[in-house]
Amino acid sequence: MQTILGAGGAIGLELAKALPAYTNNIRLVSRNPKKVNDTDELFPADLTKRDNVFAAIKDSEIVYLVTGFEYDLHVWRATWPVLMRNVIDACTEYKAKLVFFDNVYMYDINAIGHMTEQSPMKPPSKKGQVRKQLVNMIFKAVDDGHIEALIARAADFYGPGNKTSVLMETVSKNLRKGKKAQLLAAADKIHTYTFTPDAGKATALLGNTPDAYNQVWHLPTDPQRLTGKEWVALFAAEMNVAPKYMVVPKWMVKVTGWFVPVMREIYEMLYQNDRDYFFDSSKFEQRFHIKATPYKEGVRQVVAADS
Repeated sequence: MQTILGAGGAIGLELAKALPAYTNNIRLVSRNPKKVNDTDELFPADLTKRDNVFAAIKDSEIVYLVTGFEYDLHVWRATWPVLMRNVIDACTEYKAKLVFFDNVYMYDINAIGHMTEQSPMKPPSKKGQVRKQLVNMIFKAVDDGHIEALIARAADFYGPGNKTSVLMETVSKNLRKGKKAQLLAAADKIHTYTFTPDAGKATALLGNTPDAYNQVWHLPTDPQRLTGKEWVALFAAEMNVAPKYMVVPKWMVKVTGWFVPVMREIYEMLYQNDRDYFFDSSKFEQRFHIKATPYKEGVRQVVAADS
C-alpha cells in the first residue's frame, strides 16, 4: 500500500495520477478524498488527530506527506510539528517509508539566487523556521534508525488547474480577466517555478527508488532563467493578450496586510521576490536522466486547461 496524506491538493492529485506506474494499491487520505484512479482506496481522516494519522498509515509501505495547511504562521506553528511527530511515530510503528514534499523556506537568504540540496538551512522568516524544524525532525528519526525517509523539495509551483499558486493567481488569472498582471516586489528578478505534473511524477519515482532515501532531492524544474516580466510575456503570448503588468511594492503589501490576512502572511516572504530566485534540480536530472517540462509548454498546458 502506498498512502498519500493530503490527497486533495494540487500535488496530491498529480502524485495520485503518477503512482499507478508503480502500484495499484493507493490510499488517498484527506477530509473528503475523491478517486483519481479506479482502484484507489478512499480514507477520510482529520490529520490533526493522532489516532487518525495512525489509522491512515497502518499497512502502508510508503507514505507521502503532501498535506497543506492554511497559510498562517499561527496555524503552521500549532499543526505542522504535531503532524510530523505523529507521522514519524506511525511510520516507525508500521515500518513505512516516508516521503515528505517540502518547499524552500528553510534556505539561507543568501542562497536564494542559486538553491541546491546543499544550500545552508538558515531561514530568514518565521515560516521558514517551522519548515527547518520539520526537516530536522525527519533526519533525527533517520539518524536514530527509526525510519527511512526522503525529502522531495519544489520551488514555487504552477500547473493546470492549480488554485494555490501565486503565479497563477497574480499573472494567469489577471490576464485572463483583462486586468494587469501583478508582480510582487520586482519585475526584473529571476524566478523559477516547478510544474506540478513534473513534481507529481518525480515524487512518485523517488518514493519507489530504494537508494533515493535518507537524502534531499530537488524536483525537476526548468533551468531557464525567466524574470517576472518575462513570465507575464509568456502567458500573454499564449493568451494572445497584451503583456501588461504592475509591480506591487513591498510597502503596499505591508499596508494591504493590515486588512487582508493572507497579504500579511506573504509580506515576510517577499525576500524571495525582491532578488533572483533560482532552483537547481541538476542532481535529480543527472541521477534519473529526466528533464523538466519547458516553461513554454507548461504555460501552454495551463492556458489550455483554463480555456
